[in-house]
Amino acid sequence: MKILLTNDDGIYAEGLWALYRRLSGRHEATVVAPDRERSAVSHSITLHSPLRTAKVRFNGFAGHAVDGAPADCIKLGILEILKEKPDAVISGINPGANVGIAIHYSGTVSAAREAALYGIPAIAVSINAFNVRHYDTAADFSRYLAERLHQTPLPFGVFLNVNVPDLPPDRIEGVRVSRQGIAQISEYFEKRVDPRDRPYHWLGSDIQTFDGDMDIDWTALSRNHISVTPIQCDITDHRLLETLKGWELESPSAE
Repeated sequence: MKILLTNDDGIYAEGLWALYRRLSGRHEATVVAPDRERSAVSHSITLHSPLRTAKVRFNGFAGHAVDGAPADCIKLGILEILKEKPDAVISGINPGANVGIAIHYSGTVSAAREAALYGIPAIAVSINAFNVRHYDTAADFSRYLAERLHQTPLPFGVFLNVNVPDLPPDRIEGVRVSRQGIAQISEYFEKRVDPRDRPYHWLGSDIQTFDGDMDIDWTALSRNHISVTPIQCDITDHRLLETLKGWELESPSAE
């Protein structure tokens, strides 16, 4: 398989190269990733400035660094850098879970979404820790899942969001196909003053607790299961379509 790899933590991130090491032994893996951290940029793309790329080497591996967002990396990789369309795209491995409403902010997830819009099987992979000890667990599962997708492709515009516990394989409780949770995170701004006596605000959040519904992504992950969530690019609320048609909405009058 020809696999395009990217992330939102920058081309020198350990998780990206852990993924590359696992894949390159069996598959042709190409890295096209941001030249620096681009976390929480969601699905932004670069429109008002040119994109520049540079070939870099890191720990004996080579890749393409892009001075743009993760979605930019996918576009450039598919349309310019690769000679042909890849068989799959994997974005990650992101330190820190991308579950619940965090999916909307994640640059990791947006790269997989961008690939899905090109009709390419795509996976976003995150691990439930910031000081990660077991990247190989997530990398092994990513390779396995990519090979499964190659055999059984997803529908157009659908990709998989995967979250893995930071544990060795023998401590993983299983794999849970789950849905995205939408519980609101408890957030706050901490107001501080810089050395020049100017106030600034820093966004923070409390640790979120979840109920026992194992069908929700974060609950499954917190119980040491790998969470796999199918995400679709079509965000229309199809349940509400007929209700809205029943409103018999009218265009504004010219009065």
